[in-house]
Amino acid sequence: MTQLDGRVPSGPIAEKWDRHRRQLRLVAPANRRKFRIIVVGSGLAGASAAATLGQLGYQVDCFCFQDSPRRAHSIAAQGGINAAKNYQNDGDNVWRLFYDTIKGGDFRSREANVYRLAQISTAIIDQCVALGVPFAREYGGMLANRSFGGVQVSRTFYARGQTGQQLLLACYSALARQIDAGNVRMYPRTEMLDLVIVDGKARGIITRNLVTGEIQRHAAHAVCLATGGYGNIYYLSTNAAGCNVTATYRAYKRGAYFANPCFTQIHPTCIPPHGEHQSKLTLMSESLRNDGRIWVPKRKGDRRPPQEIPESERDYFLERMYPAFGNLVPRDIASRAIKRICDQGYGVGPLGIGVYLDFSDAIKRLGRSTIEQRYGNLFEMYERITGEDPYEVPMRIYPASHYTMGGLWVDYNLMSNIPGLFVLGEANFSDHGANRLGASALMQGLADGFFIIPNTIAHYLAGEPMQPVSTDHDAFAEAENEVRLRIRRLLQVKGRRTPDSFHRELGRLMWDNCGMIRNREGLQRTLEKVAQLREEFWENVNVLGSNEQFNIMLEKAGRVADFLEFAELMCYDALHREESCGAHFREEYQTPDGEAVRNDEQFCYVAAWEYQGVGQKPTLHKEPLVFEEVKPTVRSYK
Repeated sequence: MTQLDGRVPSGPIAEKWDRHRRQLRLVAPANRRKFRIIVVGSGLAGASAAATLGQLGYQVDCFCFQDSPRRAHSIAAQGGINAAKNYQNDGDNVWRLFYDTIKGGDFRSREANVYRLAQISTAIIDQCVALGVPFAREYGGMLANRSFGGVQVSRTFYARGQTGQQLLLACYSALARQIDAGNVRMYPRTEMLDLVIVDGKARGIITRNLVTGEIQRHAAHAVCLATGGYGNIYYLSTNAAGCNVTATYRAYKRGAYFANPCFTQIHPTCIPPHGEHQSKLTLMSESLRNDGRIWVPKRKGDRRPPQEIPESERDYFLERMYPAFGNLVPRDIASRAIKRICDQGYGVGPLGIGVYLDFSDAIKRLGRSTIEQRYGNLFEMYERITGEDPYEVPMRIYPASHYTMGGLWVDYNLMSNIPGLFVLGEANFSDHGANRLGASALMQGLADGFFIIPNTIAHYLAGEPMQPVSTDHDAFAEAENEVRLRIRRLLQVKGRRTPDSFHRELGRLMWDNCGMIRNREGLQRTLEKVAQLREEFWENVNVLGSNEQFNIMLEKAGRVADFLEFAELMCYDALHREESCGAHFREEYQTPDGEAVRNDEQFCYVAAWEYQGVGQKPTLHKEPLVFEEVKPTVRSYK
């Protein structure tokens, strides 16, 4: 085990980033054209990074497995993006956003990174407005704000319930401009399948063209991974069906450390599952908790229509349990409370796994037109999926897998332990600790892409001289050969089960034992079962078609194979962390009323894991978390 250095600059926390930027090395404009940078992923983090680096003059190759960057999963974000603008004059500031984020992550994130994120947040809004994002505005023309879970101020900027879509379209327009200018080469429908290391540095990737099946080599001076999270390991999640762990996991197998993989977020306001063959779940924005009240009948098994249940027979349990924050407690706390209520027999809906999210009070107080203006597209989406009108009948919600706080370990410059491999957005671990506050994902992705990576990658490129590397290098040939062998092996099994059937079984296993609730016995049992399931996969999976064609089943099989290995890493991480913190809830470590019990003396560190082989326990490395500005306290929202 080694102790990792996050390379956090010295000095007062409010001055660290500005001081650090002044000391970073620069690359002159004429010299930037000599450097090629690979950006994998074209969501908010990837598109903003590729657009900015292209505009600076670097040669950028940007890859996405969608048919267009506009299809990136960032488009699905609904509720908003945080920034400490204090337009509401309600006491907000950079420090408060910093503290809310640190506390929301249960004191398991790096202080300096979180403060930098809060600092940059105000510039992000200015940048997005300049790019044409149609944020909601007050009557007088000022940008509007609303509240989100885990805070007591209004700092979330939004565009109805489609904030992610509007932000992504803005980033795409900036990216398209650089593509047209010849500074960025875009590779859609192309999946990264391996990372290439030359002389200890990340120098390229191996990809597969998803239309033709062609395996290709790409060389560069640095590689940026902005490939999102791994929430689809649970099979049912709010993520797009294509979201996967492959890019970051293949980098992990090449030596990049994976940090806090067990920190996976469950979102409380999702449409409940309705059947065994459902392929994904649908998120209902956390912003709905601003005006919607969450309740269940006070009598177990009460199957009356909600309109027939009088006020005196309703339990507004979040308002009862957490009077200070009410329905706006953080996601992890709300999710566990909802699950606990349903497990006790108070759940609603056909399967008894749901609670009501009721807007009747808000409609009476504000009028239907105001609610339509704020949430109209979300209400329409809910009605299309469920066939129920949420203006007349309360929504039904239940927690679901949504976001992953864990990711590849990075230092303050967003560089992994592999020189030249930078990791942005949800793909890294750096900013959210054990639980992400709502409306902070969009903030992190844009901060990393627009404002951080252009500074820090220049410092790396201006360092030690790098010789040009050709794709004819032996390291590229070796990596390509391994990719081909893996694909050939998948196609040759010719078993009797589909990749989806294995994924569904793995997802249920992980949800039950390494999801909202974990315990030692369940995690140990899961490690055994995952190993057995992986063995069966390689003996019995059936992948139709060939590699030399458009083959969705082959894509899925490769991603499921990675999930079957990555699941063990998640369980090892959850098993070793003998505490409850944020979204990592170990049943053995809780208060009598079901709240998390942290162990700061033994586990106040980032757990970064080093690959040791399939089926082998990884090696743990630690980065101690030092809190100089805030004191870790019992996380209470009561």
